[in-house]
Amino acid sequence: MNARPINELAAKVQIDFHCLEDGCAEVVKFNLSEIVSKDFQAVCPKCHKAYQLDAALRDKLARMLDLIHAIRRSEDILGDAMVSVNVAGGEVRIPYALLLTRLNTLITLDLGDRKVDFHLWVEPSSPDTFR
Repeated sequence: MNARPINELAAKVQIDFHCLEDGCAEVVKFNLSEIVSKDFQAVCPKCHKAYQLDAALRDKLARMLDLIHAIRRSEDILGDAMVSVNVAGGEVRIPYALLLTRLNTLITLDLGDRKVDFHLWVEPSSPDTFR
């Protein structure tokens, strides 16, 4: 098997959302791996509002990080995988790698009593990722 050690799979993943404070809307950014800390807070750089993430939200974000690591471990498989879209007259095959590198990833979760879009930014693992 051609598995890489887990420490070589570490993905740098930034996640962000727009501040919910009235009149602010600044982008609040943090490294996804930081959320595992029980006392983690995301802080708005403009208005300094602190966001304490509850256990359920931290768990969902931690599972999202696990998913990103699983994708990294599967790069050799995903390089050969495609998504097929049926269209009039046949099908269009889109390389899965293209989807991962060209589409914006976001997850909508509850932050307090509001639905918030969290945008994920994953650093490419190497220039030859997905061949």
